[in-house]
Amino acid sequence: MPTNAKMPQLKAAFEAAGFTDVKTLLGSGNVVFSAPVTSTAALQRKAERAMHEQLGQVFLTIVRPVNGLRKILASDPYKAFPARPKAKRIMTFLRERPSKTLRLPIELEGARILAMQGGVIFSDYMPNPKGPIFMTLIDKTFGKEVTTRTWDTVAKAAR
Repeated sequence: MPTNAKMPQLKAAFEAAGFTDVKTLLGSGNVVFSAPVTSTAALQRKAERAMHEQLGQVFLTIVRPVNGLRKILASDPYKAFPARPKAKRIMTFLRERPSKTLRLPIELEGARILAMQGGVIFSDYMPNPKGPIFMTLIDKTFGKEVTTRTWDTVAKAAR
């Protein structure tokens, strides 16, 4: 999440790198763009190089094809789990697939890691006065090379 970059500057960096149809979404570093077909790793490197050249900073970049996001949303991995009415649904995208198999669900103070499909983790959490406990759980389980978005934010990006 490029908290030190303005979204217009981030958009300009992607455009300068040759990405097309560039749009930023919200203020949290979400960028939707078109690019020639290549590996996600190559796109991540290209985006990070553009940020370094244009913004003087590099932010962890995790690229997912929009069609893949649409498939995930259509499949609704949460339907297999009992809904908690006030729970917030989140998706965590991993830079690299985990090397170990996890026994799910994993829970911590109202935060639950429910499922994993490829490099995407599906969690939910109950708001907690201690703050974002779900991020503590995700960091502890998967490390720092992740990015987390709400289900609704991913749906906006996929439109």
